Amino acid sequence: MTYEKALEKLLPAGQEHLLKYYDELNDGEKEDLLSQIEALDLSLLDLLKDGVKEVPKGKLAPLGAVTLAEIAEKREDYERKGIEAIQAGKVGAVLLAGGQGTRLGLDKPKGMLNVGIHKELYLFEQLVNNLMQVVNKTGAWIPFFVMTSEKNNEDTTAFFKENNYFGYNKDYVYFFVQEMAPSVSYEGKVYMEEKGKLSTSPNGNGGWFSSLARAGLLKTMDELGVEWLNVFAVDNVLQKIADPVFVGATMDAKCECGAKVVAKAEPNERVGVLCLEDGRPSIVEYYEMTEEMIHSKDEKGTLLYNYGVILNYLFDVKALTRIMNEYMPTHIVEKKIPYIDKNASLVKPEEPNGYKFETLVLDMIHMMNNCLSFEVEREKEFAPIKNRTGVDSLESARELMKLNGIEL
Repeated sequence: MTYEKALEKLLPAGQEHLLKYYDELNDGEKEDLLSQIEALDLSLLDLLKDGVKEVPKGKLAPLGAVTLAEIAEKREDYERKGIEAIQAGKVGAVLLAGGQGTRLGLDKPKGMLNVGIHKELYLFEQLVNNLMQVVNKTGAWIPFFVMTSEKNNEDTTAFFKENNYFGYNKDYVYFFVQEMAPSVSYEGKVYMEEKGKLSTSPNGNGGWFSSLARAGLLKTMDELGVEWLNVFAVDNVLQKIADPVFVGATMDAKCECGAKVVAKAEPNERVGVLCLEDGRPSIVEYYEMTEEMIHSKDEKGTLLYNYGVILNYLFDVKALTRIMNEYMPTHIVEKKIPYIDKNASLVKPEEPNGYKFETLVLDMIHMMNNCLSFEVEREKEFAPIKNRTGVDSLESARELMKLNGIEL
């Protein structure tokens, strides 16, 4: 892109300030800035025109789950089906690892967090260990796709390489970078981080499949014969990955996707709950639920909205490809965004000062025709590390890891 083309793109949108320092940049920086402007999706700014509105929910209804007891009864059959699919190369795993460990006091990718006590045990390492359990059981390497971000890609790929991929076969590890979205002021002006750098952030966990496709990995999956993708978050250290029982149950139910869920600890637990919305699978956030929804029970005394998601999903690749070109809602989120002021000095605000644009995996669930709700044991599969101390922290995760016999 030339300077003239960039200006032509920016002027109608009132974003010409992005070229303010162009003449002060060296040739490499100029080229980089023009590339950023070329990639900039200005259509996102249209979402601000009528004010920030959350995507409205349709008619909600409860969705039960295949319970722990029901899974136990058919476990052998589910596991056999899942193992057959894995051995046939039909199952891949996708790690969502685009975030930094800032909230945990780590100025590095979150996966580089040391979760060990008496020895070094990194979050990435433990997740690979979890995946290796299935590799050892099935005798098959599972294609392992790791989504990074522009901010942490270099650190992440170098860390895996330095640690010899934590014992995983590097020929089955594929890194790809999540697409970015601009960060804007309340007036809709795109912020700048530096004179030659726009302020951008990853486009939310719903952008993983489009980012994977953009990286050319659909062809790789097709060549490998991958038909199912197990998508999971980096921060749950007890995550079971490519779990044959989960795979087999989802296939057996003839569903396009599956979601691992845990029974709520108590009615007001702050988790997103799997439900139906206008007859299709969906997730309702705890703050979107009415008091009636929160406390309603069935004839057995079980909460009707009982099953919280843990960001561990299984998707049919054909279904993902189908929805890729369909409209996915973009959520506008208020954030604290570092930016350079009119004197080109970096400002780190203490209060929210603008918006970021995110797509969410929960919207992908709603675009599916059906979804198997698959209950798992909280103490065995759910130990998220979101805070330094207290609930969902490194402390609480370590306690659960010890309970599960993981040497720390």
